[in-house]
Amino acid sequence: QVQLVESGGGMVQAGGSLRLSCTASGLPFANYALGWWRQAPGKVREFVAVITNMYNEFYEDSVEGRFTISSENAKNMVYLEMNGLQPEDTAVYYCAAASFNGRRSLRLPTEYDYWGQGTQVTVSS
Repeated sequence: QVQLVESGGGMVQAGGSLRLSCTASGLPFANYALGWWRQAPGKVREFVAVITNMYNEFYEDSVEGRFTISSENAKNMVYLEMNGLQPEDTAVYYCAAASFNGRRSLRLPTEYDYWGQGTQVTVSS
C-alpha cells in the first residue's frame, strides 16, 4: 500500500514563505523520483519540481530560485521550501512519485505512478 500525504499548505501574503512536506508510506525510494505539481482552478496540472533518486533537482522556470525541493529518504519524506510566494503560485500542491531509472522526462503527469490528495496554498496580495 502506497500513500503520499501532503501537509504544510495554508494562506500567506505575497512575499511570504511556506514549507510543504510529503510523507510517502509503503514506497521504496530506490528507483523513484519524487515531485511536486500544482493545479490552480480552471488550469491544468503543472510541474513544479522533482528530485530524483540520485538527488538531482529540476524546477519549472517560474519557481526556479524561489522554491527548493529536498528529500530525506530515511524518513520517507520530501519537502518543498517556497520563498517569495506570489498570487500566481496559488494552487493545490500535489506530491507525486514516479518510478525512475533515468529514462523518463518527469515532466508529464502520466509518468507519475502515485499522487497525494494535495494541500492548498493560497497567496494573497
